[in-house]
Amino acid sequence: MKINSNFDAGNIHVIEAENPGNIRLRIRHDHNSDFYQWFNFRLTGAKGQLCAMTIENAAGAAYADGWKDYQACASYDREEWFRVSTVYHDGEITIQHIPESDSVYYAYFAPYSMERHHSLVSQAAEHEKVSLHVIGETLDGQDMDLLTIGDMAVGKKVIWVIARQHPGESMAEWFVEGFLDRLLDDEDALSRSLLERAVFYVVPNMNPDGSRRGHLRTNAAGANLNREWENPSVENCPEVFYVRGKMDEVGMDLVLDAHGDEALPYNFIACFDGIPDVDSAKLDLAYDYQRQLMQFNPDFQMEYGYPKDAPGAANMTIGTNQMAHRYQAVAMTLEMPFKDTANCPDPEQGWSPERCRKLGYSNLDALAAIIDRL
Repeated sequence: MKINSNFDAGNIHVIEAENPGNIRLRIRHDHNSDFYQWFNFRLTGAKGQLCAMTIENAAGAAYADGWKDYQACASYDREEWFRVSTVYHDGEITIQHIPESDSVYYAYFAPYSMERHHSLVSQAAEHEKVSLHVIGETLDGQDMDLLTIGDMAVGKKVIWVIARQHPGESMAEWFVEGFLDRLLDDEDALSRSLLERAVFYVVPNMNPDGSRRGHLRTNAAGANLNREWENPSVENCPEVFYVRGKMDEVGMDLVLDAHGDEALPYNFIACFDGIPDVDSAKLDLAYDYQRQLMQFNPDFQMEYGYPKDAPGAANMTIGTNQMAHRYQAVAMTLEMPFKDTANCPDPEQGWSPERCRKLGYSNLDALAAIIDRL
């Protein structure tokens, strides 16, 4: 029996793995950071045996409240993921499972590997309406990929979609995959209509280094990218520096920033209520977008989410707040759960890659409903 995480997006430290019923593990911290919670590892040689895998440092994770009612993800082929018994007790989580194969993967959420990212970008770039630009490099020397979809004609709206500022929030890139699949479907009348009225700039992965390293929240320097938007630097957060520079060049009418939330078992959107120069008409449009999305996809809801910032009290280092202020845009942070959704539960898979993809698909309906008012 063996446990290993020496692969793309892998993260675990093995304390003891000799007895299947008493496997002891720890999650590694993000590099140069106190953040940790993402895990992703393979167990081999334990087919048919009851395995109890205890992560002993769960209490110190970035969002310990996220372990309540959480169930880990497992897969034999890294394509189909399902939930397995997971209990949080006395500061530890214990995953119990009887593998049906001698190779099984366990992860905090279904991973979206850098290899899959490269396939997503390459396949999108084959479409005649798509241009791929590498707008810079990360600290580890990986490319920052930007997909431009449609042409920048006079009068067209400028729509941005960015994802995975926090690399462990892999559901965000599954969301983008669904969004792109529909937007690039030539037989989808709604997508064709949107591309007649808007040009799209899509960054499927804002944090390639953290993704490959198996980080929860930071890049190679230990920077939390979603706290770097006010004054980004090439030395600390080139990812935000280059993307914001491109935004300065082409402008913005609306941006969706896709994330995942550890604790809340809901899909929801956070807006820019507390920025000092809030445009009430644009804020109203952001909330109308949410009402439309709720009609098109019942996995989305508006009852539960983050508390609204008081007027003038917004943290301006956060992407949504800074983009709403800097570009006078409709800016929204879309959050998806690591757990199952409380309003539409699926005991087998929980919140899953396919549901992320379908939510990405539905966001085009919501966008179409409000685009002429941007």
